[in-house]
Amino acid sequence: MQKNMTELRVQAVHKRVEDVKLYINGQFVDAESGMSFENINPFTNQINNYIAEGRSEDIDKAVAAAKEAFENGPWGKMKIEQRMKYIYRIADLIDEAVEEIAILESLDTGLPISQTRNQVSRGAENFRFYARMVQTTLHGEAYPMDHEFINYTIYKPLGVVGLITPWNAPFMLETWKVAPALATGNTVILKPGELSPLSANKLAEIIDKAGLPEGVFNVVHGFGETAGARLVAHPDVRAISFTGETTTGSIIIKNSADSLKKTSMELGGKSPLIVFEDADLERALDAAIWGIFSFNGERCTSNARVFLHKNIKDQFISALKERVANIKIGDPMDPSTELGPLIGKEHFNKVRSYIELAKEEGCEVFQGVVPEEVKAGNFVPPTLLLNAKNEMRVCQEEIFGPVMAVLEFETEEEVIKAANDVKYGLAGFVWTNDLKRGHRIAHAVDAGMIWINAQNVRDLRIPFGGTKASGIGREGGHYAIFEFYTEPKIIHVAIGNHHIPQFGKRKK
Repeated sequence: MQKNMTELRVQAVHKRVEDVKLYINGQFVDAESGMSFENINPFTNQINNYIAEGRSEDIDKAVAAAKEAFENGPWGKMKIEQRMKYIYRIADLIDEAVEEIAILESLDTGLPISQTRNQVSRGAENFRFYARMVQTTLHGEAYPMDHEFINYTIYKPLGVVGLITPWNAPFMLETWKVAPALATGNTVILKPGELSPLSANKLAEIIDKAGLPEGVFNVVHGFGETAGARLVAHPDVRAISFTGETTTGSIIIKNSADSLKKTSMELGGKSPLIVFEDADLERALDAAIWGIFSFNGERCTSNARVFLHKNIKDQFISALKERVANIKIGDPMDPSTELGPLIGKEHFNKVRSYIELAKEEGCEVFQGVVPEEVKAGNFVPPTLLLNAKNEMRVCQEEIFGPVMAVLEFETEEEVIKAANDVKYGLAGFVWTNDLKRGHRIAHAVDAGMIWINAQNVRDLRIPFGGTKASGIGREGGHYAIFEFYTEPKIIHVAIGNHHIPQFGKRKK
């Protein structure tokens, strides 16, 4: 097993992967324009491969195929038991390919291989979870009325849905949307992040191997301004689920308005982690470090702002510095690597510009050291912004990198006000052994999700999403299948001879 993993790693590092085509109507095809774009390795800044560049005409082909598959193919009318066989088959095929997908994802994104393996395994569970949920909970309600009527509800798939996914944790986030969309009987066009196309292509290969009917699942690679914009505006697309940054989410909502389609937006964050003086400081330290420096800091729920009670601030910062200095920076294919390169040069430069801005705003910057042998990559070392103030831009704007702003507080009221004084409201974390206080803070902080004495652990049964500029709607659990990927239909049945008003009936 170890030899096989080593061989796969060598292949991934030294051999360019195959070029990627679009997947439309059950076929891997070139873009109509014949155009392609470079896919750059963030560790080497060399070309991994070339990706077919889908544009509006390719989106139109995919939508037509998906519409035909839904309206005239077997998928929308298929019995649940039969449809779930396909869904479970996809999960099984993902399990068989975990190592390959994890390597592709690390090659594509710069995420450490030890982290991509866990995310890929979650992708398989996404399919199994939604298969179980559709089989056991996708049922309606019935209401009798005075022995004269029964009113009942059923939940119908929408039809063609568009899924737009980001470049961080791409495979897990793709499956998180694709699984409930397919399990509920919809047909899908996936537009993955253009910076991380490899695992989306592998998902297309897996779904093709699972034997889904033609047109049920389609992948169009390309850019947001062309492929993404057409998918959002297309009148035959009934819903758009988007995960990404807030500005793009706002544009999507505006552009989807003309066709009155459903939208679900999981957007940016600037989440607070609050540590009180009575907290288990070692566990809080573990959570704070993992929460911002795993996934190379490219995580929407990362604790980008850490608020420390003044009585433990110096002690905690000392421990933060020691841990930051010890974080292993290196080759994402090395299982011991903890922090890899950022996704691309543009993002790398953006994150570095925020660090320079922090210095201008008065922060003390403490960083780890990037080894000389990996400096060809897009490496930003783990970074602490000390002496930060909440009104600084580096505390207000989403940096989306391995950068932690450290702030001081003294009272509950003070830290609640500061935590909420930001446009985002995705997540929050509270560390205290006073559980009454923990609940008070959790209730008071403006966020869609709060963890008390825990890191960002997930349960697929509960809703995921934020408030304010962090999004609209929720993903996960029955929120996905009941509130987004299906529509309730109400059916009224007369079971008695109730009175019907007789307009226009003349007396004889």
